[in-house]
Amino acid sequence: MNLFDRVIQDPASYCFDVEKLGECKIDSPARLRQFIQTDARAVIAYEVDLLKTAMGKLNGILPSFEMAGPHRKIYHDPAWSRAAILTAGGLCPGLNHVIKGLVEILSFDYGIKLIYGIRYGYRGLIPSFGHAPIMLNPDAVDTIHEIGGTILGSSRGQQDTGEIVDTLTRMNINLLFCIGGDGTLRAARDIADECRTRRLAVSVVGIPKTIDNDLNFVGRSFGFETAVAVTSPILRSAHTEAKGTCNGIGLVKVMGRDSGFIAAYAAIANPVVNFCLIPEIDFEIEGPHGLLTALERRFDSGKDHAVIVVAEGAGQRLISGASERRDRSGNILKKDVGEFLNHAITDHFKRTGRDIAVKYFDPSYSIRSVPAQGTDAIRCYLLARNAVHAALAGRTNCVISNVSGNSYMLVSTQLVCTERQTVDLDSDLWKAVLDATGQSLYFNGTSPHPINPQPVP
Repeated sequence: MNLFDRVIQDPASYCFDVEKLGECKIDSPARLRQFIQTDARAVIAYEVDLLKTAMGKLNGILPSFEMAGPHRKIYHDPAWSRAAILTAGGLCPGLNHVIKGLVEILSFDYGIKLIYGIRYGYRGLIPSFGHAPIMLNPDAVDTIHEIGGTILGSSRGQQDTGEIVDTLTRMNINLLFCIGGDGTLRAARDIADECRTRRLAVSVVGIPKTIDNDLNFVGRSFGFETAVAVTSPILRSAHTEAKGTCNGIGLVKVMGRDSGFIAAYAAIANPVVNFCLIPEIDFEIEGPHGLLTALERRFDSGKDHAVIVVAEGAGQRLISGASERRDRSGNILKKDVGEFLNHAITDHFKRTGRDIAVKYFDPSYSIRSVPAQGTDAIRCYLLARNAVHAALAGRTNCVISNVSGNSYMLVSTQLVCTERQTVDLDSDLWKAVLDATGQSLYFNGTSPHPINPQPVP
């Protein structure tokens, strides 16, 4: 059972509210706005029966989140406000779009003049690193959405929370926007907690960024849609290469440390994929239901090629060798499943005497460094817009979410960081992957039904 299901079935154990710094007494300067009602809320969209169960445990009250949007009355006085924006963690399509949106809403809607761009993530708030902030205004961010990456730079690694808050106090910053994934948001939560302990009126608002789409209660995170789109021409190239030789195999590794959403969506969007391997399934490489046997069955059936897409965190149990390593944020560095499969497939068919050719593609860095595309770019701006409105209204220790359709909501940072979102193997999404690839037939030999995959322990 995933976290979403557990929250719906036992809502009393989870907090759906976000922190407020105090009463909103200042008239908002935002013009021509459809202000939201004070404390307006949106219901978590889900199955009716489960919602009824949740209502029964909450005395008839539906589990819901506070709606995001502009408030008629705000908490922070824009004339005395200073904002800071930082990006942390790995690169992702759309970071510059979010920065641009934050600066424009702060400037145009609220007239805030002092907006600091913090260099290289949380390091920029630690004086010993020597990264001076840059000043941001609408002119400075006018065209940054046209380029990938982040104009502020990024970094990984844990920094001292107390020292960060000291810097915020010294710079008189009362609005802090943190753009990043689970590690970035956990740090933002700690900063908000420390500000509360010191009784500092600082709004700390997170804009969730994870190209893997693995954060709970944020809906589809920005950058994910672009990643799937950019993967498409790579898969087409892998298919062309595989078809270009007898028994050719196109092998593509995509991002997805613990969640296989990019691989799953890419497989559905590109029906040339014949095998989709994700971290959520503990697949075998050898044996009657292993990948090597599945490839043999495909070639024996008369097919002259195969395309495999594998998420970077898949099959880790199969790879021997180096001991566990972690990055500066504490994330486990995954062993290279792409290279492992490349050698395993090549060696196996060399031993069996079948002439094959593996064409291996690893486009990870080229995917995450492009600018956001299409509706992904729109999502970036709407997330930024609602983050500014939430911060000015005195909300803190929260993340902007669009988990329910087109509605944007505020979710406590703690709830978002509880655990990673993963592909549900009983969901329509995974069933669609099995339909699009037809891989169950090759893994099982004759049965059109999926093998009984065991979730990764």
